[in-house]
Amino acid sequence: MNLAWWQHMNGGLIVAYSDPINRSTVTCSRRNGRDCHLSYRTLLLANSPLICKPAQGQKAWFLEGNVGVDHAVSGKKDKKPFVSEDIQGEMILLGTGTSVGVPMIGCGCDVCQSDSPENKRTRTSAILGLPGGNLLIDTPPDLRGQLLREQIGVVDSVLFTHEHADHIFGLDDLRLFQFYLGHAVPLYCEETVERRIRASFDYAFRSDRPTHAGSTPQLEFHRISTEPFEVLGTTVIPIRLKHGPRFEVLGFRIGDIAYCTDTNEIPPESLALLEGLDVLILDALRRSSHVTHFSLEEAIEVARQVRPGTTLFTHLSHDLDHQATNQGLPEGMALAYDGQRIPLH
Repeated sequence: MNLAWWQHMNGGLIVAYSDPINRSTVTCSRRNGRDCHLSYRTLLLANSPLICKPAQGQKAWFLEGNVGVDHAVSGKKDKKPFVSEDIQGEMILLGTGTSVGVPMIGCGCDVCQSDSPENKRTRTSAILGLPGGNLLIDTPPDLRGQLLREQIGVVDSVLFTHEHADHIFGLDDLRLFQFYLGHAVPLYCEETVERRIRASFDYAFRSDRPTHAGSTPQLEFHRISTEPFEVLGTTVIPIRLKHGPRFEVLGFRIGDIAYCTDTNEIPPESLALLEGLDVLILDALRRSSHVTHFSLEEAIEVARQVRPGTTLFTHLSHDLDHQATNQGLPEGMALAYDGQRIPLH
């Protein structure tokens, strides 16, 4: 038995396993010399014997004639310690940039060459500190750097707005959180997003056993629609948005804050869900029109119609200099910036 693996001791039973989250090979050694070998998902250690959840189509058993169990017992695995800033009561805009980010590779424009930190925009995402933990919105390619920058060490659940690359391709960075949580990371998304994730990250859903602990992200899908749902002790209201002629996406309302990125049309029934907001976070790609995103002027008109207390524009391109653009915006409106924090009421 390799004691460098995860080890638990409970009375006379020692259990070591290579992957504490999924598809483990479990070796149990009793101090009386009788050994057993299991390839199951360990859920709980009782005093004796080992309680486990069998893999599909298998039954729990012990070698050497020891009696096992053939039913699952709920419980969580031990969690690895982690360090994280407490962000409960805050929403943080982790990224506010368009799909290519700002600065854009190879661009010599004034915004891309600017020293202003507000003009450094990673791909769009946000995180909320809720009563039940940290709720991430989207997993952009810049996710690792965003979380390190904000000193956020754990994500408890993830919401997805849609399936485009700049909103999902950082998903592999969720791999560490399965150890901190003690279970697979819950993902809340529509069917189209789940299909894209399963196709793009197919290695995470293979039926064969992983080579080692943490080699793949362990994920648990929760299908959502436009109906409100509960996550981490909070009600989330999905908002249907149009993202050009081919795509439908979701915005989300949580309390008096609404997050509506990647859109150029808000249907009337969705506009009704934006009444009485304190803060509206809204797509505004650039000054000129675009086939899948609001322009700045179009976004301003939406904000005037919705009339929130504050509007912050996100998913910004290098067409918009932070300081110069803000000077010309109506009162109560501003360009968002990476790391901006918004109180949750």
